[in-house]
Amino acid sequence: MTAPTPEGPRAALEALRAEIGKAVVGQDAAVTGLVVALLCRGHVLLEGVPGVAKTLLVRTLATALELDTKRVQFTPDLMPSDVTGSLIYDTRTAAFSFQAGPVFTNLMLADEINRTPPKTQASLLEAMEERQVSVEGSPRPLPEPFMVAATQNPVEYEGTYPLPEAQLDRFLLKLILPLPARDQEIDVLTRHAAGFDPRDLSAAGVRPVAGPDQLAAARAAVAQVTVSPEVTAYVVDLCRATRESPSLALGASPRGATALLATARAWGWLSGRAYVTPDDVKALALPTLRHRVRLRPEAEMEGITADSVITGLLARVPVPR
Repeated sequence: MTAPTPEGPRAALEALRAEIGKAVVGQDAAVTGLVVALLCRGHVLLEGVPGVAKTLLVRTLATALELDTKRVQFTPDLMPSDVTGSLIYDTRTAAFSFQAGPVFTNLMLADEINRTPPKTQASLLEAMEERQVSVEGSPRPLPEPFMVAATQNPVEYEGTYPLPEAQLDRFLLKLILPLPARDQEIDVLTRHAAGFDPRDLSAAGVRPVAGPDQLAAARAAVAQVTVSPEVTAYVVDLCRATRESPSLALGASPRGATALLATARAWGWLSGRAYVTPDDVKALALPTLRHRVRLRPEAEMEGITADSVITGLLARVPVPR
């Protein structure tokens, strides 16, 4: 078990972000999003074209965080029991025993989750929402902490299935990993030319810098962050504005408002404050809400995106002082 650092849990999580930077270049927003999700006991959906380090990012997080990790490659033939586990008949004892699936871990990497059919995608719903899996009517609790970090390619790519709205809503954040800027791509190639191997993170110097104790202490500290009534009302007004937008067929639900408040508190704490500001809400609005709204078909045809709608609402909804 990693010993607590004298600087406290915030310093441990800052060290975690720095450690991930040893292997992943130019994805600072995604790294921060993963840390925020850990603080909020939430799950993360990482979207980007192949080759932007989605899987490497989660693997590096797991290495630096000292948690049990399992990876599932989601394929068209993957069955729900391949994820959750199943009852196996033991001929020696003439009884059924439970064979736990890879979901029984602290950090589950669901790689290319939108390449498997909706039935298998839905097998994660109970695990993500209730932190348990029911097999043959018997609930089995998952380890604590538990987090799903799923990667997906944009839905325009061949061989992908759109995630059901009910499952999208279970992800706390949807993080978009863009292609790197030119100088960042040069840095990536320079590292590879110097011998960097993404399959051997220990050789890259990635070491465990935080563990369950620091994470639990950080979550307890976030729970003490105060939110003024004005900021709470601001979160509600933003989410209600998505429901009234003419460009959206579906706006953010009360669960979305709760998620935005939680992520803003975590960001406020990471920023060194014991209270939430409207800027904290604005900083987390896009990753928290973009996957919880649905565009009208005519808006999509006009090239409008969920991000552009939410950005417009952030500019129009009155900000408390």
